[in-house]
Amino acid sequence: MKLPKINLLTRILIAIILGIGAGFIFPDAMARIFVTFNAIFSELLGFVIPLIIIGFVAPAIADIGSRAGKMLFATVLIAYGMTLFAGFSSYFVSDSLFPSLISSHVSSAIAEDASLTPYFNIKIPAIMNVMTALVLAFTLGLGCARLSTSALRNVINDFRDIINLVISKVIIPLLPIYIFGIFLNMTISGQVGSIILTFAKIIAVIFALHIGILILQFGIASLFSKKNPFKSLATMMPAYFTALGTQSSAATIPVTLRQTIKNGVDEDVAGFVIPLCATIHMSGSTLKIVACALALMLTNGLAYDFSMFAYFICMLGITIVAAPGVPGGAIMASLGLLSSILGFTEADNALMIALYIAMDSFGTACNVTGDGAIAQIVNRIFHQRGE
Repeated sequence: MKLPKINLLTRILIAIILGIGAGFIFPDAMARIFVTFNAIFSELLGFVIPLIIIGFVAPAIADIGSRAGKMLFATVLIAYGMTLFAGFSSYFVSDSLFPSLISSHVSSAIAEDASLTPYFNIKIPAIMNVMTALVLAFTLGLGCARLSTSALRNVINDFRDIINLVISKVIIPLLPIYIFGIFLNMTISGQVGSIILTFAKIIAVIFALHIGILILQFGIASLFSKKNPFKSLATMMPAYFTALGTQSSAATIPVTLRQTIKNGVDEDVAGFVIPLCATIHMSGSTLKIVACALALMLTNGLAYDFSMFAYFICMLGITIVAAPGVPGGAIMASLGLLSSILGFTEADNALMIALYIAMDSFGTACNVTGDGAIAQIVNRIFHQRGE
């Protein structure tokens, strides 16, 4: 009898529970085996991050750039604007609420002087830094969009497929073991209680925040469509709940498309905007990453300011383009920015992964539901059945 497949969220939750439990019973010698695994896995992540950026961003830029047209430009601009809107809203709300909810100077990472150290480590230097990877991705993408030959485009598409395989066949399957090791070490070092409490507070705030973002997005769309924003949002609920179940923007496209048309959007406009936004509109993902990052910085007692997060949000909206097609793709693509801009450690990044995946379905639901709001705006701009 074939056993049912366990989804990633369930595996992460099991890893967290087992890691906490093992922290109370494992001897140090056994626990250090997992600490050693984590050290090597972190090196692998560091090596792969620039490749993820190139593999995701370059093909996406090439595809967008090659599809000339005013509607394409307008859709991309609005989608990026909505993503930035969600990111900055998340920052301001989190900056207002989190300082009173989260105790400062409670380390969310395994400290450098923690009692457990790996038996050994294997250094795997990245071939380039994050900013170099971003510039190279844009250069390749824009170059492919301008060239008439398809040879280079085929190469970067194949490279994207290779990176997808690395994430889905190597990184994601090993991720629960990595999370297990992080929580095992935190339990042994006495930090896990504060972390779990922090997790609960962050998740509650982000859940409320993503509902508020959707209401605001449809409120903005109503200024163009002249439709009741709450009625339009209610019409999109089948797409929202489908995304909760599938955890995939791409898999939800048929439902999102159907409900968008029911909201009065022309079929041709909806057929163009919805599949495109499933790739480039990342409001829910950006919202989660920004809120979680700020919370962990407060937990660590790290200094931050608006200019730091403004830069981070603007870069994040570009870096995670095309990431929804890969499980955990958005958070994987953002790890380089978290380290290079916000100064996150490897253990901080591990906690970000755990937090993000714990809310993955809500972020996807926010993304696809917001696609309907963007379609209403584009529909009105181009005077297609704008009632």
